[in-house]
Amino acid sequence: MIMANNVEIDNRAIGQRIRRNRKKFELSREEFAEIIGLSDYYVGQLERGERQMSLPALVKIANCLHVSLDYLVWGKLPSEAYYVHDGHNGYCASYGSKDTELNELINKCSPKEYELIKKIIKTILPYMSIKN
Repeated sequence: MIMANNVEIDNRAIGQRIRRNRKKFELSREEFAEIIGLSDYYVGQLERGERQMSLPALVKIANCLHVSLDYLVWGKLPSEAYYVHDGHNGYCASYGSKDTELNELINKCSPKEYELIKKIIKTILPYMSIKN
């Protein structure tokens, strides 16, 4: 689709970002569709880039996947992203380096405990909506 200022929207790229982020939460297409209130057939079409979604559908998807609209549409990452990674001295979690308590708690975890926490977060996060 081409918008007013000759800006092209790449539905296939949007669909790939949706699929990639859905899989990060280990959600099947059917589970994801149920959470956001859309049919799995429609979600499949979106992920393949065959359909252009409405703004309300785009917002539901972004909220469920906890990504920005800017990221879904243009692939731009936010400057302050929340991430957890395996650092040299244990695990490190940060949200713009604001939450040292979470860092301390995660650093106290064994590898098995860390994996369990990660699984719990992946399970509940899609059901939570972003509140800024």
